[in-house]
Amino acid sequence: MAKHMNLGGFTKSVLAEKYRIKRNEIGEDARLAKFGMVFTIRSYEVKGAGHLCIMRMKAFGGIMKMETVIIAPYGMDAPLMNVDWVGVLGKETLMVEFYDSQLSPWPDELQAEFRSIASGDADLADRASGAHWYDSIRYPCSYDKSGKGLTERFNRTAQAYIRTFCRQLSELPGCTRKERQEKRQRIGDFAGELYAQGGPAVDMITKLFGRETAKRVIMRHLYGV
Repeated sequence: MAKHMNLGGFTKSVLAEKYRIKRNEIGEDARLAKFGMVFTIRSYEVKGAGHLCIMRMKAFGGIMKMETVIIAPYGMDAPLMNVDWVGVLGKETLMVEFYDSQLSPWPDELQAEFRSIASGDADLADRASGAHWYDSIRYPCSYDKSGKGLTERFNRTAQAYIRTFCRQLSELPGCTRKERQEKRQRIGDFAGELYAQGGPAVDMITKLFGRETAKRVIMRHLYGV
């Protein structure tokens, strides 16, 4: 079986080609462990671009693994990007999601680049995940598929999405201080709603470590609010 790639390390290395990256000190939140579940969290400031978070989870001796990579762009007018990979007993899920956090519309020609990447996996059925509170702000060029024996394909697809988005960041217009504050609030709204509405990882962290820790992890570490 092919090995799942280090998406966080890949993202960080691509961003480092154009931006200076500084790791944030988050104290004891860097490693949260309970009942056989271990979360490791790394938070970074990407100078001039925004916030990067890499969160990994391993449970029950590696039977379940998860990696989340978030790019919250505060320095330019770009969407919010969430990448999630989950592996459970040989079945994998890859989600690459873009959310509308811009001041101006995201140009369709830039969205088309991601539609082109996704077309390479057109033979894979989209994952049926039901309705969510964020559907109205989730861009259609997002990606959500699962299956077995897809490690190498998911690695290639995730790399392509991440590299393309990081390149677009350097091409999109920057923000003034006032505009950045407005955008931060929009990302803050998303993070706050995620905390309030919940989700698999959010619910897990809340149940294991309490609401105060969960709120700190989601708002501050994951999204840099």
